[in-house]
Amino acid sequence: MKNTVETLMQMKARGEKISQLTCYDYSIACLLDQAGVDSVLVGDSLGMTMQGYETTLPVTMEEMILYGRSVVRGCKNAFVIMDMPFMSYQVSVEQAVSNGGRLIKETGANGVKLEGGGAVVSQIRALVDSGIPVCAHIGMTPQSVNLFGGFKVQGKGEANAERVLQDALAVQEAGAFMCVLECVPPKLAALITKKTEMITIGIGAGKGCDGQVLVWQDMLGITGFQPKFVKQFGEFGKMITEAFQAYHGEVKSGAFPEEIHTYGKSDCSDEFLKQLDEKY
Repeated sequence: MKNTVETLMQMKARGEKISQLTCYDYSIACLLDQAGVDSVLVGDSLGMTMQGYETTLPVTMEEMILYGRSVVRGCKNAFVIMDMPFMSYQVSVEQAVSNGGRLIKETGANGVKLEGGGAVVSQIRALVDSGIPVCAHIGMTPQSVNLFGGFKVQGKGEANAERVLQDALAVQEAGAFMCVLECVPPKLAALITKKTEMITIGIGAGKGCDGQVLVWQDMLGITGFQPKFVKQFGEFGKMITEAFQAYHGEVKSGAFPEEIHTYGKSDCSDEFLKQLDEKY
């Protein structure tokens, strides 16, 4: 059964935790969907995980649409959210609605996510008024990495904690149904979850949130990136490397392919093949 805003809100009302993972391609989308993951985020983190950039900033709308289409095809049940990339919504409300509409229309996704608190409430309100479900993103917002001076915890200290709470209340008032809380102290994240009706999705924000999100490559040990908030549920990076090494070795030695990996005998006789050999 396809998850919707309504079914996800019902999970929150029941106290049922919501699982979310990032995804960027069809094959992994199929696996996440089969595993029963509730929501999939096509994150602009693809700039780092799939394209090798040091930040998310270079990612374009066209790239988000290309990756997003593939993910949506693989998700029959999971609720798919598209990240709005850097400078695709900050310039104006009109820009935000136009690009948010493109992400929904050209990928088939179910909602969009944009970073920021009080500064983007006009964009959130306009997107929601246009019929587009919005997930907000506050705390440590990767698109502001240059402003923050790096990927740093947000909400430490009384003044900053109040600012993050105010951001949460502002994006909820603007119509966001969900909000990612990234690298926010756990007690503050729990308070935000208590004070708001929207779904809170934590990443480095503790158990008090309504759900959790991780980058799938991080949680499977593919990237080698393991900050404090990442739990590795498998060391698949090592397994994949070993498999590649085994393949490389067998190709070099001639052990692969064996006869069972070929399509049997030729329809041509050995005599005919000998004639071809002599002719050419």
